[in-house]
Amino acid sequence: MKRKTTTLCLSLAALLGLGGCTMAPEYIRPQAPVPALWPEGPAYPQENQNPSGKKPADLPWQEFFVEHQLQKTIGMALENNRDLRAAALNIERSRAQYQIQRAELVPQVDAIAAGSRKRLPETLSGTGQAETVEQYSVGLGVSAYELDLFGRVQSLKDQALAQYLATEQARRTVQISLVAEVAANYLNLAADRERLHLAQATLTAQQSSYQLIQRRLAMGIASELDLQQAQTQVDTARVDIARYTALTAQDENALNLVVGSPVPAELLPKTLSETLTAVKDLPPGTPSEVLLLRPDILRAENQLQGYNANIGAARAAFFPRVTLIGSIGVGSDELSGLFSSGSGAWAFAPDISLPIFDGGSRWAGLTVAEVDRDIAVAAYEKAIQTAFREVADALARRGTIDDELAAQQSLTDATTARYRLSQARYDKGVDSYLAVLDSQRSLYSAQQGLITTRLSRLINMVTLYKVLGGGDAP
Repeated sequence: MKRKTTTLCLSLAALLGLGGCTMAPEYIRPQAPVPALWPEGPAYPQENQNPSGKKPADLPWQEFFVEHQLQKTIGMALENNRDLRAAALNIERSRAQYQIQRAELVPQVDAIAAGSRKRLPETLSGTGQAETVEQYSVGLGVSAYELDLFGRVQSLKDQALAQYLATEQARRTVQISLVAEVAANYLNLAADRERLHLAQATLTAQQSSYQLIQRRLAMGIASELDLQQAQTQVDTARVDIARYTALTAQDENALNLVVGSPVPAELLPKTLSETLTAVKDLPPGTPSEVLLLRPDILRAENQLQGYNANIGAARAAFFPRVTLIGSIGVGSDELSGLFSSGSGAWAFAPDISLPIFDGGSRWAGLTVAEVDRDIAVAAYEKAIQTAFREVADALARRGTIDDELAAQQSLTDATTARYRLSQARYDKGVDSYLAVLDSQRSLYSAQQGLITTRLSRLINMVTLYKVLGGGDAP
């Protein structure tokens, strides 16, 4: 009995050693269908290199978003945002699914205990008399374990692993997008609050001018036309105050939604001017350094690897499948003799299934797997092209925004000087109030434009962080 048991165990071990191969084609990463360098021209920054050598994906968001209030707001979002929670739960599910598939590579061993007692009638007993038959057994058994001789189970395990890794990259994509969205909403709130403060300051100034013109009209120095023109400026400022009051409330609601909970008032920005250094520049590096490290690109590649592994499973379906059923233990016709000498028992029942005719379903399955792989290649290449375009667009904006900001600042300074001169000329009776009104409108528009341009520059920096695959350290 001992020699037979040893032979059985050695046979199982030898067959298990034959498993682990795979018929999946060798995975080769497709060439990136984009230029090796970022676009060049007057719209792009002259210096696109990364002198520090630190890749954007290696830069934690805490080092990029340097303002303390913004950092705490982002931290709240990472704890409370429901989309990020769902992405994390998907990872847990995918990890469990991978573990299930991985477990198929090893036999499932179960402890088996059984007992039966039955009566045989006279006609079946063979002795001419009714008998009561008892059987008892205890042992270990392997049920329906597939020997992975052609790599079918291994390929399915590789596919599950690729899916798990793709889910992890999806979580990273959600986190990077979440951090960028929180920052963008935070900056939009800061800009609208500054626009509201500007409208309120303008209303105060216009009300003072209106009251002054009223007194001048009473003295016969100003005209009714001057008074009505001043009224238009007062009403314009009132309209803007109402609009920006609503916008700031909506901005807070949007920020609370993406954060996942109400943001404390002490963390909210007061004006955009106070947050101009909230983020810092991020060197773009080169396309090969950046694009292939973006989590959405890595996710597309993981999915491609999964479809590549599926081809191995489809190919293995053309070959025989060997399934083992075996057990070893003790048995007896009496419960008291279950563990006595000579009660050893074993069973070994391999099952071989050889495909002969299936109406072409296996060939169709292989074709589906190969086409799925080709579709995944196209999706991977499209993801790289889309990423390249996103970075190129952000760089084009980055290369021109500083010039636009400098021009807008100069325009604001010039219109400020023009307003002061026109006001002085009106006060001295040299010019009409129409000139003052025109310069006031120009100044207000230039100040609003300056806020918008500053916001565009900061949003562009946040966008670069996102499209360059900025670090997602927790």
